[in-house]
Amino acid sequence: MENVYHVPVLLKECVEGLNLKEGGVYVDVTFGGGGHTKEILKHLKGGRIVVFDQDEDAYLNRPEDERLIFVRHNFRYLKHFLRYIGIEKVDGILADLGVSSHHFDTPERGFSFRFEGALDMRMNKQSGLTAADVLNNYEEDGLYRIFKNYGEIKNAGKLVRGILSKRQGSHFKMISDLLEIAETCVPSRDKNKFLAKVFQALRIEVNGEMEALKEMLMQTKDVLAEEGRLVVISYHSLEDRLVKNFMKTGDCEQTQPEKDFYGKSIVPFKPISRKPILPSEEELKINTRSRSAKLRICEKL
Repeated sequence: MENVYHVPVLLKECVEGLNLKEGGVYVDVTFGGGGHTKEILKHLKGGRIVVFDQDEDAYLNRPEDERLIFVRHNFRYLKHFLRYIGIEKVDGILADLGVSSHHFDTPERGFSFRFEGALDMRMNKQSGLTAADVLNNYEEDGLYRIFKNYGEIKNAGKLVRGILSKRQGSHFKMISDLLEIAETCVPSRDKNKFLAKVFQALRIEVNGEMEALKEMLMQTKDVLAEEGRLVVISYHSLEDRLVKNFMKTGDCEQTQPEKDFYGKSIVPFKPISRKPILPSEEELKINTRSRSAKLRICEKL
């Protein structure tokens, strides 16, 4: 049975960006509903594609194709599993960093404030830390860091004080428990945007998303073959900043590349798209998930 995750974002642009070669080896590190992978397979002559996804639901979407290898693990283990499979170099890597509609629309997963459900938010349902654990157990400075850094919430202090006050009397278990506090901190307008930032911050912490992204990106320098393509879709400024820095300098934290003795930049990639590629007006009309998408592409030197 196939789970309908979402309509793939920037599908044509991603496949073109990979610059598929006959007999090439490619990686989709965010398989999800399989939309990008299935399109790649349509255009790939021979070759193989390795897909990563830690969510067991995604496994149900795999196509029956002998060219596909499914790895049920987080993409932070990219290099390890490619070596385990016997692959040293690949010709292209695709990452669609967004959370799928499937996750948002499944109440028991706890990703959305639109439904009641347990405060879970785990991409990998076998992992230990849940959103409830974070809210019930983190110290004040830890909670502030999450909401300030990952949610970019201006009144993070007020939100944290509300969380600490509530948990003195009862534990956080359900989404309504969090909404009870978060809704008291909403600015005068744009309630949904504020709540989305609160849930984004928790989800990033629960799944270690920023650390995993950094680890995966750094490994692409070793596993991409010469002229191999790195194609990444990001959806919020935290992700996009890391991706932009990495493609420009080879390091997620550096904003300017290192220079050699003669002042020439020492970089592992050259950008294919100097500015991010954005969805067309036509795509935006049929796919609301595309609204905040930014596609960046670079090539290994």
